[in-house]
Amino acid sequence: MVKLLKVHGSENKFFILDQTLLETTLNDDELKSVAINFCDNILGGADGLLVIDTSENCLGKMRVINADGSEAKMCGNGLRTVSRYLSEKYQLDNFKIETMESDLDVEKAPDLYNGVPAFSVEISPISFQKADLPFSYKQNDEMIDMMVPEFLPDQSFTAIAVPNPHLISFVPEVSQLELGDLGQKLNGKNEYFPEGVNVSFSQILDTNKIFVQTYERGVGFTNACGTGMSATSLAFAMLHPDKFDPDKEISVYNPGGMVKTKITLNPVKENSQLRLIGNATFTHTLEVSEFNLHSNNLNDIDVAETGEEKDYQAFVESISQ
Repeated sequence: MVKLLKVHGSENKFFILDQTLLETTLNDDELKSVAINFCDNILGGADGLLVIDTSENCLGKMRVINADGSEAKMCGNGLRTVSRYLSEKYQLDNFKIETMESDLDVEKAPDLYNGVPAFSVEISPISFQKADLPFSYKQNDEMIDMMVPEFLPDQSFTAIAVPNPHLISFVPEVSQLELGDLGQKLNGKNEYFPEGVNVSFSQILDTNKIFVQTYERGVGFTNACGTGMSATSLAFAMLHPDKFDPDKEISVYNPGGMVKTKITLNPVKENSQLRLIGNATFTHTLEVSEFNLHSNNLNDIDVAETGEEKDYQAFVESISQ
């Protein structure tokens, strides 16, 4: 039998599959099919499948298969949950995890709340260059605090890759209707972001306190997007210095709860440093035969709750008071 986990970071939900425990690893077509099936049909679904493989230079390698079967370069919320899994598996508190574009430093952080384990993860590399997002708009090499009436009137936009591509706009109040319309437009085939882009709207609440909601490629609306919150925190620190205290962490609220980010700005903005700190909650364990996993037959799965979700909800209640 193969054991999987259902997990979340700020209610950004995933299944974790550790391929190093399998006799025969799933090929890419099998992973895509299993990801779609799990994310559509098991335990209310999820935003993606996190796949752990062996790594030559790191404790493990993380791949991110979205709910639609596409593969993402990185996932900040997912990375925290994989960090916890590997930390408990190997009894280590500080190590590196290989992702598609870089090896990232992760470490165990103080619990957010009683029964709510947390991890701090590096988010990198950072780029503002059109080739790395990629984007095309009026011959611009970067898009930083730029008015783009083709997107929405009276809003400015900033594009950052971390390495997932993000388009960020600071607004007086987040409109899900406008965010959803723009997200659908720019996730699909479009002339501005030919590979699509994650779209985040952010409301500045106070000094080092923001709210972020993201419409994510391959998923749609998410309770939280780790790389989106990280990219938005960087844009916030750069564009709103009157509301940014560099000596303190930023509290980033989202529909699924709250995370912290630590931003260290650099005169060369690509050399700035980002860390994402938040929960790594395991809600369920699942057991399925390896044969059924390979054949994408998920009708015979043993499921057990961990009990951790009640502690996370108590944390959410504590920050909303």
